[in-house]
Amino acid sequence: MGGMLDEFKKFALKGNVVDLAVAVIIGAAFGKIVESVVGDLFMPIVGAVLGGLDFSNYFLPLSSAVNASSLVEAKKQGAVLAYGNFLTIVINFAIIALILFLVVKAISRVRAKEADKPAEPPAPSDEVKLLTEIRDALVKKA
Repeated sequence: MGGMLDEFKKFALKGNVVDLAVAVIIGAAFGKIVESVVGDLFMPIVGAVLGGLDFSNYFLPLSSAVNASSLVEAKKQGAVLAYGNFLTIVINFAIIALILFLVVKAISRVRAKEADKPAEPPAPSDEVKLLTEIRDALVKKA
């Protein structure tokens, strides 16, 4: 049992696993920001253009018993097809995908620029410096 615990510790503390955990947490927070931008800023404008209604309240009742003006009330009354909410989620996904694409593209550009830079030659070792000094001293004496 102790060997398995040690093996798990090694696995869990590897850089890749920690990096992945950080990425998931940042991704979740980023997702909430994008959800807010879409739900609070973008979709009200789209809703206003499409008739002045809240876009997330677009739904089709699936039974005749549903007679409500908002999605929350309609769900209480019966089954509804909440296509406005679905479209909002699709738009969220599209915006996140676009932003991630732009981030990856920017990172690729930075990496390409760094790859194009010539590498600096390594600093000469102590032996090379000493030999250079000896050579220079011999040249001065001659």
